Amino acid sequence: MTSLSVEMLAADAAEPITSAGNAQLGIAVLAGIAVIVLLITKFKLHAFLALTIGSLALGAFAGAPLDKTITSFTLGLGSTVAGVGVLIALGAILGKLLADSGGADQIVDTILAKAGGRAMPWAMVLIASIIGLPLFFEVGIVLLIPVVLMVAKRGNYSLMRIGIPALAGLSVMHGLIPPHPGPLVAIDAIGANLGVTLALGLVVAIPTVIIAGPVFSKYAARWVDIPAPEKMIPQRASDDLEKRPSFVATVATVLLPVVLMMAKALVDIVVDNPEHGVQRVTDVIGSPLIALLAAVIVGLFTLGRAAGFTKDRLSSTVEKSLVPIAGVLLIVGAGGGFKQTLIDIGVGQMILEFSENWAIPTLLLAWLIAVAIRLATGSATVATISAAGLVAPLAADMSTSHAALLVLAIGAGSLFFSHVNDAGFWLVKEYFGMSVGQTIKTWSVMETIISVVGIVFVLLLSLVL
Repeated sequence: MTSLSVEMLAADAAEPITSAGNAQLGIAVLAGIAVIVLLITKFKLHAFLALTIGSLALGAFAGAPLDKTITSFTLGLGSTVAGVGVLIALGAILGKLLADSGGADQIVDTILAKAGGRAMPWAMVLIASIIGLPLFFEVGIVLLIPVVLMVAKRGNYSLMRIGIPALAGLSVMHGLIPPHPGPLVAIDAIGANLGVTLALGLVVAIPTVIIAGPVFSKYAARWVDIPAPEKMIPQRASDDLEKRPSFVATVATVLLPVVLMMAKALVDIVVDNPEHGVQRVTDVIGSPLIALLAAVIVGLFTLGRAAGFTKDRLSSTVEKSLVPIAGVLLIVGAGGGFKQTLIDIGVGQMILEFSENWAIPTLLLAWLIAVAIRLATGSATVATISAAGLVAPLAADMSTSHAALLVLAIGAGSLFFSHVNDAGFWLVKEYFGMSVGQTIKTWSVMETIISVVGIVFVLLLSLVL
């Protein structure tokens, strides 16, 4: 397809593809989301297929021509993958390097050697937050659970006292901090500044993770007092390695993209002149693509070569890191297609018209929409993408800081009350050897605390900024 034909398609899709009234559009949205929920929960269909079918159903219920709906969906899928696909891939490579080189184990062992007693839950939060920056949530869990179980067993700690802070650290990073897929897609959909979102995300994340992690874990440990299940303690990645990267080099590599993106945001605020030499440089090195690419290239040496990896082993590690993200990319892309279909049938305009007469703040509205979709689908990423598509028009007249806060409000809502329709729920349940009831009392409550505390701090920041 030529670039001209793509532009023509984009121009067509930019115009509303249906003349349906607000009542019909409202019913179409509910029906489209219901189709997705039903396919994921009842028929156990993969989220990619569910989102694709749900997008077509949405267009049909809204009375839009099928060919226009298909165009909207494919354009949305393409632009979303174009916007975040490479970033997700680079994040996966960095995460795999961190795991396979023993760098993650080095961070864990160093912090555990310095911590003990009452400091241990705080050490677990720190470990999870650092490791959680470049890793997908599921990968982070698989990486951290053996550590949690070993610490709980060796130090005779309550499993929940150690486990909840680690899970909180991972979950907060997943929902609020780019370069995780959800926040990246929301930033792309809303047109927020990535550096500012990252900076404000860290401001919200720190108190949120403290309250949901070390503080809540005291109560979780009383409610569910269970030992670490022996069968779930596997061999660690670095047990087969003769050497591994140093603590300083590992932490520096993980934090490199964050530092570069933060530097760009800071220079943009202080200099505020796109033609200035310093800002032009930071605009390049602080762009997500270059920041993550730099971290991956540095990581090949500071992590891979430091662990004694040959060129073939490094190549194999990179290749293996890209296989598991195919599903993530497709889900994110289909979510973008669903978002574009929502926009093109005129739902954004409908919400804009309704919200003018509502006394509810835009940030709270975005949070509530994300909460509703999260409870229905069980997917934080689907909730973030769909909610971002619905509220994107409301960000048109927002300041840079408030657009970033809108992304964070959606991210916080996407974490609300994980239950039986969430893969993460079952992952935590099985790894910790808990019953469904115990998992709800610990993991589900922790997720809800993160969501509620997150939106509270977002709303507080909106009063200050």
